[in-house]
Amino acid sequence: MLTLPRSALLATTVSAALLGICGTATAEPAPRPPVEGCDSGFICVGAGTDGANSSSETGTSGGSGTRPASNKADQPSCSYKKLVPQPDADSLLWEGHDPAEGGAVYERICIGGPGGMTIGAVWAPGPPGPAAIDPAVLAQQALDKMLLRPPAIGITPKPGGRGVVGMPVYLWTERGPETYGPNTASASAGGVTVTATAKVSRIVWNMGDGKSVICTTPGTPYKAEYGKQPSPDCGHRYTAPSSTTGTGTYHVNATSTWTVGWQATTGQSGQLTETRQSAVNVTVAEVQVLN
Repeated sequence: MLTLPRSALLATTVSAALLGICGTATAEPAPRPPVEGCDSGFICVGAGTDGANSSSETGTSGGSGTRPASNKADQPSCSYKKLVPQPDADSLLWEGHDPAEGGAVYERICIGGPGGMTIGAVWAPGPPGPAAIDPAVLAQQALDKMLLRPPAIGITPKPGGRGVVGMPVYLWTERGPETYGPNTASASAGGVTVTATAKVSRIVWNMGDGKSVICTTPGTPYKAEYGKQPSPDCGHRYTAPSSTTGTGTYHVNATSTWTVGWQATTGQSGQLTETRQSAVNVTVAEVQVLN
C-alpha cells in the first residue's frame, strides 16, 4: 500500500510512475513490462510487491465480507471505484473469493488520518462505503469507552457489625454514572456515529441464606429514624443466625445488569447487556432474652 503525506497529493501520479506502476484501470491500457507480483487493473508500487501485501488492511473481515472500521479517532475519508477490467481469477486481490460467486475488487483511495494518503485495493460483496460500517461494532467500541463498576454495596447490618435475626435488612448501591448510570459514550467511523447509553436495569442480591432479592431500583440507604421499618423498595429479613453457616457469616453477592441501548446516525439501533458483581460478608445473631 502506498502512503504519502498530504503535501505530496498532487505528485501521486508522478511518484507512482517513478516507482513502477502496473497498468491502471483504463480502457485498453498500453502494454507495459510486467512487474513481478502485480495484477493488471491495480495500482502496484515497487517491484517485488505482491498483490496480497498491497491490499492488506488492519482488521478482520466480517461475516458479510466487508471490513470493520479502524478504531483510530482520526478516520480518513475513503473513495472506492470498481476496477475495470477486474483482476484475473487467480489474482491474490480476490482474497480467496471466487469471482463467479459475485463480489468485486475495488480501488480504494483514502485521504487523511495518520498515513496522509493511501492507495490500495479491497474485495467487497458490493460497493463499499458508509453503509458497510457495522453500527453494532461501533456500539461495542462506545461501550468499551465506559467505566461500568459493580454495585457499591450499602447494607444493614454493616460489614464488621452485627445484625439481629428478624430485623429488616436494607440493600442499596451508590448512585452514579459508573455504579448505576446513566453512562454515555460515542464512537464514529466512516461518517457513522453511534451513541450508547448504559443504565443498571436490575440488581440481584444473593443473601447467603439460600434466598435472593431482585431490585429494579438502586435501593434506599438506611437511616436511624427508619427504626424497624422495612426498606420501601429493596430489603430482606434473615430468619436464622449466620452462626448456622460454615463461616459464621452470610456472604452477600450483588450482581448488577447493565442494559446498554445504542442509536446510530443511520437510524439503526440496538441493545447490549453487561453484568458486574461485588460482595460483602455480614454477621447476624439471635436476640438473647434474659430472665
